[in-house]
Amino acid sequence: MSIKGGSKQKSSTKETKVRINESINCTEVRVIDADGQQVGVISVRNALTMAQGVGLDLVEVSPTATPPVCKIMDYGKYRYEQSKKLQEAKKKQTVIEVKEIKFRPKTEEHDLNFKIRSIRKFLEQKNKVKVTLRFRGREIVYASTHGTELLGKIGEAIADIGVIINPPKMEGKQMMMFLGPKG
Repeated sequence: MSIKGGSKQKSSTKETKVRINESINCTEVRVIDADGQQVGVISVRNALTMAQGVGLDLVEVSPTATPPVCKIMDYGKYRYEQSKKLQEAKKKQTVIEVKEIKFRPKTEEHDLNFKIRSIRKFLEQKNKVKVTLRFRGREIVYASTHGTELLGKIGEAIADIGVIINPPKMEGKQMMMFLGPKG
């Protein structure tokens, strides 16, 4: 429910930015009629009577211009078209997520191959992948040998579909490497 409430708040703030009919508080405005023809600079009262005569709204489309530009149109249809444009923009935008895969130095070959397939799947979806190799207890001794060897093997396995963004580095008892999709 909070998600729906958040989206309503955003749309209501955008509605207040666009002034219509009596909420336009200028003395003169440049008016464009319903057919798209420029009428000229006239008083707001005359523009309102023109809009009401046609049965449409007077909508301020460019408040920063001098004088402000208003258009005679159906405000409900205008809001609908704006929301459709916003939805279309959201469809085209891509969100890149960072997925994490964790390994241990003693990970068996089958499990390693299974996790490499998961990494490949994430890279095909254009996501970044954080590969974490965790050491426990005395395993930390093998960090420089087994750790770099294992992460190097993973880097070679995905070389055709991805690239190493950050090479392996130690942070405490973990060795991390970031992978990203090619291109």
